[in-house]
Amino acid sequence: MSVSEARAALSEILERVIGGEEVTLTRHGVAVAVIVRPDVLKVRRAEGVFEAAASVHDVLEQGRRGPLGSQPTISRKRAEVLVADVRTSRLGS
Repeated sequence: MSVSEARAALSEILERVIGGEEVTLTRHGVAVAVIVRPDVLKVRRAEGVFEAAASVHDVLEQGRRGPLGSQPTISRKRAEVLVADVRTSRLGS
C-alpha cells in the first residue's frame, strides 16, 4: 500500500493490523515501513536476541574445544585493564 493510500485508509489499516495482518507501506514502489502489532514486534526482537545468543554460544563452544595457543593473544597490561573493568562493573551493580 502506498503512503498516500495509507493516509486515506488509516482506520482500515489499524483494523487489519489488529486482526493480525502486516501492512507494508511503499513510497515510489519501494517498501519503507511495515505496520505490525506491538506483541508481534516484541516476539521478533526476542527471536533476534535468541539467535544472537546461539551464535555467541557456538563461538564459545568452538573456542572451548580448540587447543590453546602457546603465545598469549593480549598483553598482560591489557588483561589487567579488562579484569579491573569487570571488577568495577560488578561492584557498581
